[in-house]
Amino acid sequence: MSGCELFLRAAAAARSCRALVAFTASHRALRTSPPSRAFAKELFLGKIEKKEVFPFPEVGQEELNEINQFVAPVEKFFTEEVDSQKIDREGKIPHETLEKLKSLGLFGMQVPEEYGGLGLSNTMYARLGEIISLDASIAVTLAAHQAIGLKGIILAGSEAQKAKYLPKLASGEHIAAFCLTEPASGSDAASIQTRATLSEDKKHYVLNGSKVWITNGARANIFTVFAKTSIVDSDNSVKDKITAFIVERDFGGVTNGKPEDKLGIRGSDTCEVHFENTRVPVENVLGEVGGGFKVAMNILNSGRFSMGSAVAGMLKKLIEMTTEYACMRKQFNRSLSEFGLIQEKFALMAQKAYVMESMAYLTAGMLDQPGFPDCSIEAAMVKVFSSEGAWQCVSEALQVFGGSGYVKDCPLERILRDARILLIFEGTNEILRMYIALTGLQHAGRILTARIKCPVPRPTKTSFLSLAPLDPCPGARAVRSHCWSPSMGCSEHFADHLTGEDDLEAGCDLAPCDKHACGSASK
Repeated sequence: MSGCELFLRAAAAARSCRALVAFTASHRALRTSPPSRAFAKELFLGKIEKKEVFPFPEVGQEELNEINQFVAPVEKFFTEEVDSQKIDREGKIPHETLEKLKSLGLFGMQVPEEYGGLGLSNTMYARLGEIISLDASIAVTLAAHQAIGLKGIILAGSEAQKAKYLPKLASGEHIAAFCLTEPASGSDAASIQTRATLSEDKKHYVLNGSKVWITNGARANIFTVFAKTSIVDSDNSVKDKITAFIVERDFGGVTNGKPEDKLGIRGSDTCEVHFENTRVPVENVLGEVGGGFKVAMNILNSGRFSMGSAVAGMLKKLIEMTTEYACMRKQFNRSLSEFGLIQEKFALMAQKAYVMESMAYLTAGMLDQPGFPDCSIEAAMVKVFSSEGAWQCVSEALQVFGGSGYVKDCPLERILRDARILLIFEGTNEILRMYIALTGLQHAGRILTARIKCPVPRPTKTSFLSLAPLDPCPGARAVRSHCWSPSMGCSEHFADHLTGEDDLEAGCDLAPCDKHACGSASK
């Protein structure tokens, strides 16, 4: 039985088990449970939603067995057949390695089964990520393909788009790339200059512009591209808004530059991609016209959690290598492992790996729960903590190896270079720190602003403890900025880009009420 057939059978069995659990949980929730809340966002209200994290989400024994069946052939392939030193040295992934990845089904891990993928849960995806991370170039190539490249089709695509594109993307026959960053717009994604103009016959958009740092840019057949389009607003004014498109290389006018010679993840293909008068059918708009920014943010938010398990997998291998060296290497007639300062480094690495793994699987478990609405802050937290922990731990491991770890023959030198990009891509850690704070404050502010500014009767115990917003006073709108500003500490322009919302104060628009004579009205 081939590895792919084994994967498909295991996936089917696991899905049946999960479907029964989800069906039972959803029916139980309908009878006894209130709607699930975003755990991290509720922390900004001083509230711990214990039921979302306790008990820790665990898989049953049957599903655990299925996960192990997935892991076994993948782990065997990565440990026995993947030559990471060669991939790094030559700056490319061999064709036969890519073909083996396709045969294992790894290009369609989270593509639904009805479109030819494995349909893995987030927990299974995270577990496989631990193994795939043993080679960073392969891990980045696969992640760029499915975690962001094709994810928009899964999240926002129409049924026709899914049926047309997902089967070949799941098999690896087609490769996907995510095209957002431009020469003048990195973290400030809303300032992109690539433009799509509707043709006179309204059947095509004509796409012009360039994207940079595009992983899989040279080998991709399908691109998720974000471009500015002219939108007629409700007041008949014309505004530029971002729209997402599915672009095929065969549409014409799509070219790419030479692959970049990078510090790390050298085997991954990273280059510029140019679009010159590329005609994109209107049927290839992804989501709504003008809704591309939210599509982009949803794609990025949905994939960040997996970095935790991937880095944890890398750290486990790193700890194994470093332990072996510390036990073998002797100084002053003692093994390095006997020195207290060296033991402290191992304690740090073990602690970081444990926390990363726990964060990643907690978030994956939340995402796998039926009806859980929003883990965007949790995913950002996982990304920030894991990337910085990885850099710190690799540095500590190099300190244990000393000069032996600083030469090309030692895998640690490659791991160090590969780890540095983790703090940059999928949102820089500086941007994500602000995203965590601003999004949490925005959530809390929307609920609390009305309470703070609206006179209310003496609260009962029930109303005081309730999180439901009390009837607001419209007069609060005039002075709400003195209470809370969603763009606190940065410009409103930045806050708009960061959250992907045209009006961060939308949740604070208050309707007039009968209790007060201020006579104001909402927008």
